[in-house]
Amino acid sequence: MNKIQHYRRIVMGSAMVSAVAMIAATSGALAQDAAVPGEIVVTAQKRAERLVQVPLAVTAVTGESLVNNQINDTNSLTRAVPSLTYQAGNNPGNNGFRIRGVGTQLFSFGVESAVSVVVDGVVAPRQAQGFSDLADLERVEVLRGPQGTLFGKNSTAGVINIVTQRPSDTFEGRVEGTVAEQDEYRVKGTVSGPISDTLKARVSGYYNNVGGYLNNVATGNDTNGYKSWGIRGKLDWDATPNLNLLLTGDYRENDAKCCSRVPVKIVTPAMQTLLGPDVVATPENRNVSNDDMSFFKTKTTIVSLQADWDLGPATVTSITAFQRYDQRDRFEPDQIASDPLRYVGAFPYSQWNDNGSHTSYNNYSEELRIGSNGNQDLTYVAGVFYSHLDLDRSYNRRRLRCGSGTIGATCTVTPTADSSGFDGTFKSDNVSVFGQVDWRVVGGLHVIGGLRNSYEKQTVTGSVYGPLVAGDNLFPGTVINAGTRSRSDWALTGKGGLRYEFNRNLQVYGSYTRGYKAFALDIDVTTNFANQNGIAPEHVNAYELGAKWQAPGGVFDISAAIFRSDFRNLQVQSLVTDVASGTFVTVLGNAGKSRSQGFEVEANIRPSREFSVAANFTLIDANIDVPGQSCPIQLQTGVAAYSSDFPVNQCYIRRTTVNGVTTNSSPIIDVAGGQLPATPRYRVGVTPRYEREFGNLAGFVQVALNYQSDTSFALNQDPMLKQDGYAIVDASVGIRDADSRWNLTLFVRNLFDQNYYTQLNHGTILANTTNAYDLWANVNKDADRYFGATFGVRF
Repeated sequence: MNKIQHYRRIVMGSAMVSAVAMIAATSGALAQDAAVPGEIVVTAQKRAERLVQVPLAVTAVTGESLVNNQINDTNSLTRAVPSLTYQAGNNPGNNGFRIRGVGTQLFSFGVESAVSVVVDGVVAPRQAQGFSDLADLERVEVLRGPQGTLFGKNSTAGVINIVTQRPSDTFEGRVEGTVAEQDEYRVKGTVSGPISDTLKARVSGYYNNVGGYLNNVATGNDTNGYKSWGIRGKLDWDATPNLNLLLTGDYRENDAKCCSRVPVKIVTPAMQTLLGPDVVATPENRNVSNDDMSFFKTKTTIVSLQADWDLGPATVTSITAFQRYDQRDRFEPDQIASDPLRYVGAFPYSQWNDNGSHTSYNNYSEELRIGSNGNQDLTYVAGVFYSHLDLDRSYNRRRLRCGSGTIGATCTVTPTADSSGFDGTFKSDNVSVFGQVDWRVVGGLHVIGGLRNSYEKQTVTGSVYGPLVAGDNLFPGTVINAGTRSRSDWALTGKGGLRYEFNRNLQVYGSYTRGYKAFALDIDVTTNFANQNGIAPEHVNAYELGAKWQAPGGVFDISAAIFRSDFRNLQVQSLVTDVASGTFVTVLGNAGKSRSQGFEVEANIRPSREFSVAANFTLIDANIDVPGQSCPIQLQTGVAAYSSDFPVNQCYIRRTTVNGVTTNSSPIIDVAGGQLPATPRYRVGVTPRYEREFGNLAGFVQVALNYQSDTSFALNQDPMLKQDGYAIVDASVGIRDADSRWNLTLFVRNLFDQNYYTQLNHGTILANTTNAYDLWANVNKDADRYFGATFGVRF
């Protein structure tokens, strides 16, 4: 018996003994304090609770609200949730969520996301899987701050908990279609109902065909569009009066013609020559000129079985899941039309179209827990969790350079080439036992306490090889190697706090949370598989004071929180460039420390049956200390060398002497108190909505304003990679029949045509001091105004 099996048996046995004891202790519990109609019930603490009584900062967005705001995928949730931001990467798999400024700072498949995405109790093992289309949802809960006690080791920033609709007791169905400008077409539908007295079923599906919103002048095609489709089936069986089984099968595919960056500032003549006269770099430019070779394709399969055994005072829940994920992608780092190969002279660019990877994994997980029912003096959740991940990844890259000719002209000589690749496997096992209690001590005073003990083991095997083609040079910065490395670790995390209920609609609370994100072994082309140690675990100490109030009759509700999270060894990734040698590598590491603190408030005002206003405000001070970052490339000339007394927030060369031999680093900067990327200091959202009935019809008008202050996009605090604050206004107007059998909504996104970016870069990863002042941006479709309509039918 190996250690993992032994530990799993111990914790499962301990959990079941604890569960039996808790059942006995609460056999005389009171009945559940049921929610009144219209109230939101959430499972943020893995028990069904009224949102106003949950002692943590959580935003719950209902399925109806998602439809009203045209939120069709997880990326769009930022418009509805305070403190949730989103940063684009080279491809959709490298996009990242941030909660209160903190998220995944690095994009290796060896690293889990700091913002955990959970769908129907099943955790997505890697962040690339978490960016998906949203269809047939009951609600989305966004839990802010570390949630490691109940949701696991990787949720140091928060959790996006997605709950899909269960099969219905009566036959029902609906179909909804959306048409929008720039060839956007969406359709989704659901059929649900009983098969017998004890068996119900639900089938949901969607298909999206979203045209490209950028114009590729080199190919004449639109780009950055995608197609996706998915189907989900559920069988809900009441096997006995107190045992329910829910079987879910979910399959999704996504095919994105993605990843083109837009030149928004070009000052280098050679770059303008390569882009051609039809690409004029302005802040609002939407023209690109590349070979259109980038793509991002994924297939996801999830099968889960949830069993709920109602014992009266408590419910035992088991969630068994299998997940299969397959990703094939390619990204053009040069971002210029270079096929056929062109001569670029001494300019740092080259033809780099071959830059692709294939990643697939299988994940098996089991969670067994017991949770008390109702609203007794003692409520609790306790359980065990096991997850096994088996991942394969391969990657090849090859670039070409022409040796002579005229700038921009087709190459007429034999090119030189650089190439390399790698193959690797990543295996991990995680076993944990967890529990949390809420005990009413006296009056309205409750004590909260929870612990989670986790064991993690990772093993990475791989080899880096090259060149790929006879006659090629080995890609600069590549080290040929092969080997296997393993690491393991234990971690104890938990939560403690107090809350006071003045009544069922008003409470204040204070909590301390200790969070943990496991160490990570890397699996990439720059990995030394023979002797890597990976990066250290990430720890966080988080403090939160909050209040929640719901006025009688539901005319007003408010939730406010003051928070502070102190991170140690925050896991980060940086692009280390050395313009003198023309090399660059992505490096995983740990920041010295990071702090996220601030204030947030959400409120809903309903002065009448027809009129409502949803509002939120967030103030975040999120900073980071991270030494050894690559100096911003426009500042890498004329940099002074230091042997001691190294400066902070200033570029310098670190001079080291060992055994009489002196070496100089590339220009670096030690950041102290820097701003976390993609984290605006202020965010404000206001959404008024007016609804009114007109005989047998009803209509509505809704306007949504979202403002955010200026944002930095780089860990090294590059002053050129910043964006000023901006406001986005969306509006919609709709009509439906009195029974909501049909509805029609007309909408406009970005009413005032406000330009904004989701990322800024110095050209591409080939940039150096020659073209340091050229800027390229990632943009979303809604960075431009566009109109659309949605029509839905229920039956």
